[in-house]
Amino acid sequence: MSLHTLGHWIRDSARRTPDRVAIDYLGREVTYAELDRRSDALAGELLERGVRRGDRIATLTGNSPEHVMVFFACAKAGLMLVPLNWRLAAPELRYQLDDAEPAVFFVEDEYAALAAETGWKFEPLAPPDRPVAAVIADVADDDGLLLIYTSGTTGRPKGAVLTHENCFWTNLSFDLATGLTGEDVALQVLPQFHCGGWNVQPLLAWWKGGKVVLERSFEPARVLSLLAQKQVTTMMGVPAIYLFLSQEAGFAAAELSSVRLAVVGGAPMHEELIRVWQARGIEIVQGYGLTEAAPNVLCLPPEDAIRKMGSAGKPYAFVDVRLGEGDELQVRGPNVFPGYWRNPDATAAVLRDGWLHTGDIAEVDDEGCYRIRGRLKDMYISGGENVYPAEVEGVLHAHPAVAHAAVVGVPDDRWGEAGVAFVVAKEPVSEEALLGHCRERLAKFKVPKRVRFVDALPMSAMNKVLKDELRALDTQEVPA
Repeated sequence: MSLHTLGHWIRDSARRTPDRVAIDYLGREVTYAELDRRSDALAGELLERGVRRGDRIATLTGNSPEHVMVFFACAKAGLMLVPLNWRLAAPELRYQLDDAEPAVFFVEDEYAALAAETGWKFEPLAPPDRPVAAVIADVADDDGLLLIYTSGTTGRPKGAVLTHENCFWTNLSFDLATGLTGEDVALQVLPQFHCGGWNVQPLLAWWKGGKVVLERSFEPARVLSLLAQKQVTTMMGVPAIYLFLSQEAGFAAAELSSVRLAVVGGAPMHEELIRVWQARGIEIVQGYGLTEAAPNVLCLPPEDAIRKMGSAGKPYAFVDVRLGEGDELQVRGPNVFPGYWRNPDATAAVLRDGWLHTGDIAEVDDEGCYRIRGRLKDMYISGGENVYPAEVEGVLHAHPAVAHAAVVGVPDDRWGEAGVAFVVAKEPVSEEALLGHCRERLAKFKVPKRVRFVDALPMSAMNKVLKDELRALDTQEVPA
């Protein structure tokens, strides 16, 4: 018997409270009954068309109720949702589509032109709305539910498979840490192509019968007004989101009495910002996670937000962690993914002896709280988005004027970290020309903030670029 499949969640909530609002989307309210009915109708339609258990359903869409319907249709029919990142360039999307080989590619009208550039056949994102018998399909706990692409240090994205079981346990552990109820109103601004756009609050809210105020994007002034207007009780975001909200002119006078909990991820929150939000009577829950762990690993409760500032906290329930060779943080538990899609070598590199090797370096104090000190893998986080320098370097090396290039992440007041490209040119070329070259081939958040031209890159005896020296060099004047 499959106990952990997520198709049960929406059916159970619809049976308990059919008329309760599940999604408030730009003023449009979708009840649990409608969400259950339309996801059933889509699941049935897909199965009638010959789509079978384990097949992939790709989507290119902003946050929307229809996308949620596709998610639950996949959960009910034993299919795997592949939510593609609309911020990517067409060649990046084409690679992921070729790798996933979806049976169906649903595209929202807004992204039809981008989808057309991929060369893949697609159809409109429009789940049917008709009475239908509940879909009864053979779905197992260890069936894939989400296939989320994350860039790799080789520059080739890898598809992380998250099963029903992974999503079940990570939501259960998150519930034990944050205690959402059916009376909660969760504001969702994270994009649904992220693991966190599903597994950090929205799915738990729908399991409990709560309401999700679903936004297409983060606009500080609008979000600030929504907190009062919609009586939001909880939200999740990266530190930059809370910073931008606090910098809004209306923040001091904003009515925030309904908000009890703010969940923070992606990077540590600075003490001053924590105190700003605590002063409004809002509890701050911080943590650490990664897509391969679906994503929750460590959690720092509100009472330790200041005392343990900079710490990522202790493991969530059902999660084990340890420090391995080189103080690498390793994770074990039912939330850990089974591997990368069609990539056994990459899977074997991170899953060893039952432990997920995160590539992050950590330390633990005598209270069992972990602090992330750095990364073994060459990655930085810009505005909550993971950026892998190898991918950006590959694009720079494709420019005819570039002899050698290296990209590093450096502190940035606005985005947390930003990329700086160090380039050895073999012929005259401007900074703007190289940045324009990158903009044509990469998502905006991956494009370096600036280019520094150097005569040579610092190299180790093993002919590896010494990126720590480049970071230090960025604080100095570098001749153009």
